[in-house]
Amino acid sequence: MSTTSLNRQQCDACRADAPQVTEQERETLFPQIPEWIQVEEDGIEKLQRHFPFRNFVQALAFSNRVGELAEQEGHHPAILTEYGKVTVTWWTHKIRGLHRNDFICAAKTDALLND
Repeated sequence: MSTTSLNRQQCDACRADAPQVTEQERETLFPQIPEWIQVEEDGIEKLQRHFPFRNFVQALAFSNRVGELAEQEGHHPAILTEYGKVTVTWWTHKIRGLHRNDFICAAKTDALLND
C-alpha cells in the first residue's frame, strides 16, 4: 500500500474498545509516513512531526488547514503553532494510543504541504 493510497483512506469512527495498531501493522504503516516519529507522552504512543515555515503567517495558515482536515475526518490532533514551525501530534484519545486513523491523518497532513 503506498502513501498515496493511505492518504486517500477515510478514518473510521473509533470506539473505546478499538484495537491499537499491531507491531506488524506499524512495520507497513511507518514507511508510508517517513517524516513522522513515534513519541510517548504520559505512557501514550503518538505520531509527531515538525513542519518548518518561513514565518508565522505561513505556519498559521498550515495550522488552519490541519484543523479543517481534522474536522473533515472527525479526528483531532494537537497542533502547536510557532514562528516558523508547526508541530502536529496525532493519537487516538479513546484508546490512549495509536490506531490506523492516526496514520491516515498523518499522511493527509503531509499531503497538505502540496496543496
